[in-house]
Amino acid sequence: MGKKLNNAKANIDTNKEYDIEEAIALVKENTVAKFDETVDMAINLGVDAKKSDQMVRGTVVLPHGTGKSVRVLVFAKGEKEKEAKDAGADYVGAEDLVEKIQKGWLDFDKAAATPDLMGLVGKLGKILGPRGLMPNPKLGTVTFDVGKAVKEIKAGKVEYKVEKAGIVHVPVGKASFDKEKLIENTMSILKSVSKAKPATSKGKYMKKITISSTMGPGVKVDIAKLKVV
Repeated sequence: MGKKLNNAKANIDTNKEYDIEEAIALVKENTVAKFDETVDMAINLGVDAKKSDQMVRGTVVLPHGTGKSVRVLVFAKGEKEKEAKDAGADYVGAEDLVEKIQKGWLDFDKAAATPDLMGLVGKLGKILGPRGLMPNPKLGTVTFDVGKAVKEIKAGKVEYKVEKAGIVHVPVGKASFDKEKLIENTMSILKSVSKAKPATSKGKYMKKITISSTMGPGVKVDIAKLKVV
């Protein structure tokens, strides 16, 4: 792995900022693992994430998905339980799921809930919260439209949230994706993050963008050449 990684690094000029097409191509060409690596993007933002009015978070449905199979759990009852199951939810329930999770079961990737069950789901805050699994109305995962929520998650809906250091990390897709699909996914994320710019953020908003595969070296993107609305 060390030799492969060194060879990959030799193909990339770490001081250069590449246009998005070149950056994606370089990431695809310089994967080093035997598995299908995930392509990730790191965006350094000119915000103070410690201030609540400069928090940047949101969701975006990637046009070509993430390439990953997502296990979705929904807290719902009655007709909404059937709606969630029909939409493709992997696990649907209420008290039974809460009890199961309290006992340590966490074999799912995303969770949604109907608003009327959030009092019940709230008991799981200390378990789901730190893992980023707690349903959240701001992210569209606390809703009576559970069918739509499940379909969006299954289709490749990703969440992003700026970290304390002012960086947003978000998956773009798989290295096996066509270059054009990775570019479209990347631009969808960048447009969403651009629209999420806080009104109190001053100066340059997107300061640095780096794209990399799971095990490969990072490639800097030329922000000036990006047509981000």
